[in-house]
Amino acid sequence: MAFLAPADGAEIDFAAARARMVAEQLASPERGITNRRVLRAMGEVPRHEFVPAELRSLAYTDRPLPIGHEQTISQPYIVAFMTEQLAPKATDRVLEIGTGTGYQAAVLGKLVAEVYSIEIVAPLAERATTDLARLGFRNVTVKAGDGYQGWKEHAPFDAVIVTCAPEHIPQPLVDQLKDGGRMIIPVGTLAEQRLYLLEKRAGKITERAVLPVRFVPMTGGGVKPKGK
Repeated sequence: MAFLAPADGAEIDFAAARARMVAEQLASPERGITNRRVLRAMGEVPRHEFVPAELRSLAYTDRPLPIGHEQTISQPYIVAFMTEQLAPKATDRVLEIGTGTGYQAAVLGKLVAEVYSIEIVAPLAERATTDLARLGFRNVTVKAGDGYQGWKEHAPFDAVIVTCAPEHIPQPLVDQLKDGGRMIIPVGTLAEQRLYLLEKRAGKITERAVLPVRFVPMTGGGVKPKGK
């Protein structure tokens, strides 16, 4: 059982904190995450292993946390919501854009066959690779690179999840989505972003906005960073 001694000297039982996170933040009637596989994965992946050591006491709170390099780890609810929207299957191959510290990739790793994740900040990609291997996620592959371009060598993908916000949907990601596949992606500027769910049927894309959000901007693909 994992514990941490925060500043006030009390000990945190991470397993209990994770169980409360699932029950109170995710499966509550107000939040309404109902996919049992997603809830189980969220209850198994140790989020405290994917945040900076000095923030571990906050790992299971309902908030994003800074991870360095002007990036953040998404709040648990957003991770669960985006994962549920993909309707992941055990046989799926998933592309993730924006690895961060690897938490979302780890959750997906519990649910699908293969996860390919791209992170444009090389030190974060290196850290995620090390931590995912240490924690036993053998079906997750991370590389440092431009996520805007996707990962053509491993396409097509059953699902694509993007955890940084471009101002428009990158065409390479659409092209690499398998027919019948789904993509969840935040789109917009710092002033206004919405999470979109895309479905590809017979080569055509349908999309609908599902949630207002705020993510760090996507960089790469000719997109210049505009701040956090």
